[in-house]
Amino acid sequence: MGNGVREGQVDFKRQDVEPVTSTHLPSEGNQEKKKVLNSLMSGALAGAVAKTAVAPLDRTKIIFQVSSKRFSAKEAYRLIYRTYLNEGFWSLWRGNSATMVRVIPYAAIQFCAHEEYKQLLGSYYGFQGKALTPFPRFIAGSLAGTTAAMLTYPLDMVRARMAVTPKEMYSNIVHVFIRISREEGLKTLYRGFTPTILGVIPYAGLSFFTYETLKKLHADHSGKLQPSPPERLLFGACAGLIGQSASYPLDVVRRRMQTAGVMGHTYSSILLTMQEIIREEGLIRGLYKGLSMNWVKGPIAVGISFTTFDLTQILLRKLQHSTNVER
Repeated sequence: MGNGVREGQVDFKRQDVEPVTSTHLPSEGNQEKKKVLNSLMSGALAGAVAKTAVAPLDRTKIIFQVSSKRFSAKEAYRLIYRTYLNEGFWSLWRGNSATMVRVIPYAAIQFCAHEEYKQLLGSYYGFQGKALTPFPRFIAGSLAGTTAAMLTYPLDMVRARMAVTPKEMYSNIVHVFIRISREEGLKTLYRGFTPTILGVIPYAGLSFFTYETLKKLHADHSGKLQPSPPERLLFGACAGLIGQSASYPLDVVRRRMQTAGVMGHTYSSILLTMQEIIREEGLIRGLYKGLSMNWVKGPIAVGISFTTFDLTQILLRKLQHSTNVER
């Protein structure tokens, strides 16, 4: 009896004391750091997986965007096949190393920034802990894309140059930086920056807006808190289709300005570049060249990207939770 009472008292004290011990409850600052780190890791993986999956299509699209050749599915297939015959299978991923150097920090920053902007806007508009309304949802996506583009733009320029030039011209990423700086000046690394930012605002805004909206509608109508992976892929595909279609002409302008130095053109501004493209190739055939390929590539890439990010986030949270429970 006496022993039983003492054991009961000890157990009561343990239960009473342990939950408030600082070693078992991480501080708010630590939780925020973990959240940011999770977003960065998930975003980096999402970008890498998505871009590698569609790299051959992406390279083909860029080659058509920067040339005056007329685009068609047949011509795109011929280009891919000729590249494979002449340069080998792995040449279809030429420039993908530069893409990874750019897309890993870009995607990490974009997804992490989106989570932070959602939190800030939620607090500002009084939606803390709840889904944002449509306008703040669009703004959060646009700000996230703009932040990532501003911080990683020179890497996008390098990637575009590697995609449209033979491997003899640029041996690696560092070589591209050195040659551009020496032969064309450091300013060239930011050529096409303005159309990039103007294009990323509707692209990122509409992509994140569409994906978040579809997830919210799904939760409201199905009663499920989380969509399944195939549903996430579908929502991401819709997001990519809408976002890329809205911003595509500026993507063409950006590529022309980025590759002007190696393609024999001198594009000095967005409007002059657009005028020259329209005059030489027409409005639809010029500014929307390769869009049909983007309707294949874009939804796949964005779908994979959003799905990978969400599932990685869920996995990391579960791992952290199980680690905290074990402790």
